[in-house]
Amino acid sequence: MARRNIWLILSCLIMLASAVAPARAQDRLKIGITLHPYYSFVANIVGDLADIVPLIPASVNPHGYQPQAEDIKRAMSMDALVVNGIGHDEWAFEIIAAAGRQQDLPLIYANASVALIPIAGTGEEKIVNPHTFISTTAAVQQVYEIAQRLGEIDPPHADVYRANAREYAARIRRLRADFMTRFVELSRDGFRAATMHAGYDYLFQEFGLQIAAIIEPRHGVAPTPRQLARTIEEIKAANVTALFSEKYFVTNLAETVRRETGVAVYALSHISEGPFTPEKFEDEMRANIETLARAVAEASH
Repeated sequence: MARRNIWLILSCLIMLASAVAPARAQDRLKIGITLHPYYSFVANIVGDLADIVPLIPASVNPHGYQPQAEDIKRAMSMDALVVNGIGHDEWAFEIIAAAGRQQDLPLIYANASVALIPIAGTGEEKIVNPHTFISTTAAVQQVYEIAQRLGEIDPPHADVYRANAREYAARIRRLRADFMTRFVELSRDGFRAATMHAGYDYLFQEFGLQIAAIIEPRHGVAPTPRQLARTIEEIKAANVTALFSEKYFVTNLAETVRRETGVAVYALSHISEGPFTPEKFEDEMRANIETLARAVAEASH
């Protein structure tokens, strides 16, 4: 009932949002984004040729986000919206519907050309992992997809978008290449990993690493005592040496698992908190890969 009332309020705001929407130059796009990495991607593609409008505030965690009245106003101002579209921003489609923009708001599905993988540990091929943005390889694919679609929406600037995308993609590839040299020199024989939730499959895959166990059945959902006990036994049986938790998501589970198994705990960024900046994806991915390399190195000692 509470959720129905929220959307009733949101729907009532449509006329108000339309009435108060500020006038803007017709030749300057307002491009919406749903997640922090997409802000970085779009900012590096468009430069100063367009405005970027985050659909939800930077201060909130997108996991399980509950749409607010202000979101509909932002949706009304957008000329296009970049979405994950495979499970990480389902709330965006609720906002679009409440704003009555299903028919006239172009959606750019960032993952349209990404080779998707199933969530590790589920045993179900149909459950794809939506965390494609925690990866350099998949990020490059998304950058090119976004640039292509923006060029179709804004043909006069299509060449600039493509050129900017190539330059940005080259930086991301260099970031990965810098660490690949280090990983080649590291012994992985003693490295066995578990993660708090299935957010890092793409990152691990591109560096040739596997995940032996996942603690949370869903992000932010604590396992039952029986599930946790079974997972701890799996971790012990697999000789897991490193547990990766989310940097911005505080949980006592990681400490419980560390205490019960003796594994070392490392924090990786989900790239889902803090200010929206053009540099955020590169900065936090560099820190993530550095942490991963350190964990592999320490496991071999």
